[in-house]
Amino acid sequence: MKAVNPVLFASAALAAIPAQQPLSLPKSFPAEAKDLFSNQLSHLKDALRGLTHEAAAVWDEVAALYPEDMSAASFFSSPKKHTRRPDSHWDHIVRGQDVQNVWVEGANGEQEREVHGKLDTYDLRVKAVDPSALEVDPGVKQYSGYLDDNDNDKHLFYWFFESRNDPKNDPVVLWLNGGPGCSSLTGLFLELGPARINENIELVFNPYSWNNNASVIFLDQPVNVGYSYSGGSVSDTVAAGKDIYALLTLFFKQFPEYAEQDFHIAGESYAGHYIPVFASEILSHKKRNINLKSVLIGNGLTDGLTQYEYYRPMACGKGGWPAVLDEQSCQAMDNALPRCQNLIQGCYDSESVWSCVPASIYCNNALLAPYQRTGQNVYDVRGKCKDSSNLCYPELGYISKWLNKPSVMKALGAEVDGYDSCNFDINRNFLFAGDWMKPYHRLVPGLIEELPVLIYAGDADFICNWLGNEGWTNALEYPEHEKFKAAKTNDLHIDGSKDQRKIGSVKSHGNFTFMRIHAAGHMVPLDQPEASLEFYNRWLAKEWF
Repeated sequence: MKAVNPVLFASAALAAIPAQQPLSLPKSFPAEAKDLFSNQLSHLKDALRGLTHEAAAVWDEVAALYPEDMSAASFFSSPKKHTRRPDSHWDHIVRGQDVQNVWVEGANGEQEREVHGKLDTYDLRVKAVDPSALEVDPGVKQYSGYLDDNDNDKHLFYWFFESRNDPKNDPVVLWLNGGPGCSSLTGLFLELGPARINENIELVFNPYSWNNNASVIFLDQPVNVGYSYSGGSVSDTVAAGKDIYALLTLFFKQFPEYAEQDFHIAGESYAGHYIPVFASEILSHKKRNINLKSVLIGNGLTDGLTQYEYYRPMACGKGGWPAVLDEQSCQAMDNALPRCQNLIQGCYDSESVWSCVPASIYCNNALLAPYQRTGQNVYDVRGKCKDSSNLCYPELGYISKWLNKPSVMKALGAEVDGYDSCNFDINRNFLFAGDWMKPYHRLVPGLIEELPVLIYAGDADFICNWLGNEGWTNALEYPEHEKFKAAKTNDLHIDGSKDQRKIGSVKSHGNFTFMRIHAAGHMVPLDQPEASLEFYNRWLAKEWF
């Protein structure tokens, strides 16, 4: 789902706290979080000596508020309660060690592993889901289960849906929601999956599901998100990438009938971080059974240095929709931008937690909080936040109620005691690992060299707005940079419709494409389901490849 926004140090989601004030921190850090950074923070002054003036000043501002807490603060997430089901519950268990130990003869007669990568600690548990038991897309073959990293006590939940059309030939897509810390099952039931859940906690068929012409895997990651669980935690994108490679390798080993089809990774929001890392991890293994053909990032956070420049124009009426902020607030954002960009540049230069965390704290306070304090939906500039307890969308509450039904959890093989759509501890952990501002856009040129990359953006979103996404795609330095920047922007229409209805615009050169989708917020498939399915199907059909 969305980018859950850590406006402040150790805060909950930005949109979940309508009256949040800059540098208004909790009076004490959580009692259960007292070890992770204790060594580093107890030597804060030494660490600050190597920082830029701006970064050091932000740390000073925070430390001055909480001198007693800073030296003992830590940011672990509490383990989710769970009960592991016996092996007999599952239809298949794929042992990573068995897959890793398969050797084949190479092109020159030498022995080599059939697939590369460290898989020996992983297992994949698989159960066929009875479509009639849940009535989610009845008649469509489904599987659910867990990827287990046994050495690190990590267990990632997934739910797979075959294509409604031609599963023997249609592509396979992995869908990832963002946060960081939001379940991809929110994407399933709120956006692009085969069913929605209404206020009566009833299933409603979605005719615009992304499995109309592709098989789709929905994955709860990182651990302790949705139905996933762990005794520990993951707090950076790179660590999560190893899990994704293992999941896909073992899944396609169990189901070789899908391994030959084209495979794509799609996601939104913080997936702008995830997808460049995950795709790069896959491509780094030359011997693999993952037929990766493209990636799609919707309303993503990818290049903060470029994107943060566009919060002011989007909030102040320059993004195609009426202004949300007054002139005074807009001027304050203008005044704050240079310091924000200096902090982000420091993070880009060092990639150090000590530089990247202050960049997140300051920039989110200065450039996101003024908008958020208006009560306007940060995910859609066209309206107010409807439900602050559910990130402005009451439908998230409906989804949680349905996924917490014992009958649903039993049918899916869920092992946790309960489902939450978003885990704000995970969001905080990623913030304090410095992950929020890391320059993951630097991986995109390497992807463009090998496969098509689509960046799409609903143009009514504020938090990962289309102006910023257009800006970073135009600024990206890679061999075809100037040609892409100069490429013509064309109207995007519903293909074959009688009125040729315009749904947005598209600019494409070589392996790089940017799309603006009109009248859609942060979650394009929710706001414009027909338009969403239109560009998705045409992308998978390789129209812009």
